[in-house]
Amino acid sequence: MNRAHATREAWHPQTKQDQETVLRELEAILASAHFCNSKRYPTLLRYIVENTLAGKLELLKERTLGIEVFDRPPTYDTNADTVVRYTAGEVRKRLLLYYSEHGSGSGVRISLPAGSYVAEFLHGHEAHEETGNDGELGSAYFHESELTHHSGFEAHESAAPSLTVAADPAGFTAGARMRPALMRMLWPVLIVSLIAAAATALWWRSRADHLKTAVDVFWAPVLHDQRTLIICTGSSVFTPQSNYSGVTTAGRDIDYTFVSMQIASAIDQVSSTMEHSGVATQLVPSANTALPDLREHSVALLGGYNNEWTLRLVEPLRYHFLPVPDEVIVDRTRPQVRWQRDESLPYSSADDYALVARFRDATIDGWVVAMAGVGRNGTEAAAQFVTSPHYMELLRDRVGSGFANRNIEAVLKVSVIDGKTGAPSILAVYSW
Repeated sequence: MNRAHATREAWHPQTKQDQETVLRELEAILASAHFCNSKRYPTLLRYIVENTLAGKLELLKERTLGIEVFDRPPTYDTNADTVVRYTAGEVRKRLLLYYSEHGSGSGVRISLPAGSYVAEFLHGHEAHEETGNDGELGSAYFHESELTHHSGFEAHESAAPSLTVAADPAGFTAGARMRPALMRMLWPVLIVSLIAAAATALWWRSRADHLKTAVDVFWAPVLHDQRTLIICTGSSVFTPQSNYSGVTTAGRDIDYTFVSMQIASAIDQVSSTMEHSGVATQLVPSANTALPDLREHSVALLGGYNNEWTLRLVEPLRYHFLPVPDEVIVDRTRPQVRWQRDESLPYSSADDYALVARFRDATIDGWVVAMAGVGRNGTEAAAQFVTSPHYMELLRDRVGSGFANRNIEAVLKVSVIDGKTGAPSILAVYSW
């Protein structure tokens, strides 16, 4: 049997010079187009490489990486928050793309093996061999044992043609050269293997999607790449009882404001959902929050007429609130449609209405989730709606395909009995 390459072996840099060579290769990778425009991928790769070189393998665990690299809390759920696994998968893909374009000019190759967060280094001939002569992704070469494993028959020299792999003068793998008879035997096996692998991958992907609740899917674009979700809530002050709701919106000049029990319940529901997703929350009052405080963040807006940011950001949407003194949700395409509380009934007995919206907003350059009632009961019901798997399934059925990433609006009706918030029902849905 004639072989021109050895089995790939990992290289373990021992000297300071060896480690500096690896770090120079790392800097070249991070300066490439595959990494330089991102923050997350270079940060993870640098952390992994530096700690691998330092021998601190105890730091290269999923939970530790989530805490140290992505600022997750120590108690975060690694099953619900897959930021480490997702980012590591992207790093592996980008490393392959980098070496497919640039090769390994320094004679060192950095890789991140699947299923591991410990970097692997190849040096010299092995690094070139892994890259391939033309820098192609994973240039193919076969071992005699691999042929036996995949084809299901033994490759004895007396029973099958020999398999030769040649190398060019520079030490690169030239490729596998197989006789026509062997090729005819091998191709059907390879095709069947590829089909089986593709089917398995599709099955796992559909299974993973199925395991995600509709709540996870709804919040996914909002929480992507976010460490903190800003919860911007409206606040109020008491007003004479001649006012229908008994309160009025707090302005910037009010020193002591309050939130109702319904708004407090909404804050708790959203915060608990974010904690389950491994995302921290920051509560800010709308009256004292300026545009720079919201820019480039994902924002959850709580409250309708007591939250100036809700009124401002949802105003361009199809379903939106009319300015005060009107307290009503309207449909831009059907001006005759109006959803408002019945002011002939006591506030504690009048059904409420709410607007739920998830959309990408150009003003703050980020995703917004609005949970806004005409009154405070509507806001509480809207928060319950976006954190409930049952209601999110109903919304997903109404939206159909594209639920995961489209802009969505829904108008809800909320029963109110003795001031208590009842179950919401969907009146209208629009997505784009």
